[in-house]
Amino acid sequence: MWFWWFMLICDLIVPIVMIIGGRMMWKHCPKSINGIVGYRTNRSMKNMDTWKFAHKYCGKLWWKIGWLMIIPSALIHIPLYHSDENTIGVAGGILVTVQCIILIVSIYPTEKALKKHFNNDGTRR
Repeated sequence: MWFWWFMLICDLIVPIVMIIGGRMMWKHCPKSINGIVGYRTNRSMKNMDTWKFAHKYCGKLWWKIGWLMIIPSALIHIPLYHSDENTIGVAGGILVTVQCIILIVSIYPTEKALKKHFNNDGTRR
């Protein structure tokens, strides 16, 4: 039973990080463009306008997706409560993989929004 609780907590880490990280990106964009902290792509690092736009857009997206993922992530574990450790581990591993894919795929709509609102040189359309 301890392994079930461990996997439940591990599987809730990605949605919780998306909620907290999304809120921080959305409300508290890094003050300067840097290569260490923040949403760092070539398009987002063109100037401060693209930097702030990308953080606000991606932050809101992560915040929404995190809330949408947290409930199904917890519900998937309920039927596995009395299962063996292998079943719980495989289900948890698949769930974390799907969550990470969703996290990475969220780059696409952010880049699309940047491309829609900004020219290649970083000026607003």
